[in-house]
Amino acid sequence: MKSIGFVGLGTMGAPMAANLLKKGYSVTVYNRNIGKANELSELGADVANTPRELAKSVDVIITMISNDKAITEVYYGENGILNGLTPSKVMIDCSTISPDLSRKLGSDARERYCDFIDSPVTGSKPAAIEGSLLFMAGGDSIVVEQHRDLLLAMGRDVIYLGPQGSGSVAKLAHNTIVGINAVGLIEGMSIAAKNGMDASAFLRIINGGGAASKQAELKGQKIIDRDFSVQFSLELMLKDLGLSTALTHQLGIPTPMLDAAKNMFQIGQAAGYGDSDLSALANIYESWIGKRIGETNIAPAYPMQQQSDSERRKKTRLPLNIPIMMSIYQWEQEGSFAGQSVTGYLMDLSEDGIQLETQMPLAQDMFVIIHFLQESELPPMTARIIRVEKNKDMFKYGCMLSALPLYQHLQLKEYIERKSSHE
Repeated sequence: MKSIGFVGLGTMGAPMAANLLKKGYSVTVYNRNIGKANELSELGADVANTPRELAKSVDVIITMISNDKAITEVYYGENGILNGLTPSKVMIDCSTISPDLSRKLGSDARERYCDFIDSPVTGSKPAAIEGSLLFMAGGDSIVVEQHRDLLLAMGRDVIYLGPQGSGSVAKLAHNTIVGINAVGLIEGMSIAAKNGMDASAFLRIINGGGAASKQAELKGQKIIDRDFSVQFSLELMLKDLGLSTALTHQLGIPTPMLDAAKNMFQIGQAAGYGDSDLSALANIYESWIGKRIGETNIAPAYPMQQQSDSERRKKTRLPLNIPIMMSIYQWEQEGSFAGQSVTGYLMDLSEDGIQLETQMPLAQDMFVIIHFLQESELPPMTARIIRVEKNKDMFKYGCMLSALPLYQHLQLKEYIERKSSHE
């Protein structure tokens, strides 16, 4: 039985390496965070000090790394894998990276008389734990077949797709569908929730009808329970959709649905949910509809009353001049969405809204994500522009706070009171 080296012990890598140990393989691990490597050591793994050291001591090297930059460092760094290779070794990369980088790794492996397989996986953390991942493999078909049993020790199937880079292309195409499905699921659940529908009952309809999907199966109950513990992070989904966008630009394929999904995850990332599960995108929709998707009451928890501009201006406001940063999202052309960060000021506060001021011209009904100074300890807040006024070279925007949760509204008021008292 061949000795295995495993580099990258994150959400997916750690349970994959653990399954190899359970199947009787000799496994040496490396991870930048030594604590994770020590956890595998308790299961019987040897621990290497560098990827180079690991590559010297094993027959097959498996990598599961987060992005192109990290993969480049692990393979090409001074203490990287390529500097520890001897002829006839095999590298299997299970990461989701650009096809161009996969092809480059394959070419550089051949120059060292070694083999490289790009074999990313489908399935998130639960599948990695259960050993039910599906591997999509690109490279030499004979080499893939020779290592099928090794991959099946961590998964349920291995699908050969063609030459180097084919696995990476398949993974990006697959995750394009995943991202679009996830946004569609959350958007549909938001429509039902806004109308007062019981979320659990509606999820049964989804799973029993034409809208059924793996995303509904994996994420539907998490959204209802507000369980955003990571199976697959929002940040990683955004990274994959970015890679897919770059690939489709190379191929010359119009992708309006990919663009829309990617930009929704950009909003989620800008709002501070990158480290949470991708289902945390529900937070954005909940701020827009004014209630939690899993609420059972028909009335929104914090209703957004429709009022005229004159009625809204009658509300008591506090004079402010607090610096902020805003992430602005607007349509540039049909099918594309672009974000831009601009500086501004929080000028006024009322019961249901705020007034912002900036030199940036914006449009009514646009959404902005407001970032406060670090001293405030406030999370980013989403607001919708409902009124626009021009004053010399500045623009003032009346904004609805998109049903800000009560505790955050109190935090905002406390921060404003602190700033006002100091001034």
